[in-house]
Amino acid sequence: MSSTNDFIAELVRAANKVEKLRGEEARRLLNRWIMTIRDMRETIGIPRSNTAADVVIDLQTTAVALGLGNRSPDQVKAALLDAAGIIRDLHIALNTRTEIPLEEPPKR
Repeated sequence: MSSTNDFIAELVRAANKVEKLRGEEARRLLNRWIMTIRDMRETIGIPRSNTAADVVIDLQTTAVALGLGNRSPDQVKAALLDAAGIIRDLHIALNTRTEIPLEEPPKR
């Protein structure tokens, strides 16, 4: 099993026992995966969008809210599973050398 698959399995295991995770553990786990997603996107050539629609921004918001105790176990579980799914998709794109067409931003 590759290290990426191990990481994905770790996220899924954490999501399945989210009630046992302390907020700080879940926050650290999410922050680690946010960096992994960013690195994988950069390797593929996907630029940052820095908009609220970017799933990384959503994961960061969840991580911050976790530190403040503002997320339910179901919300934490959903964020961990989202991160696992994104990493899985990016891993597949990297392994298959899939080219991802990016739309040009509208010219102003």
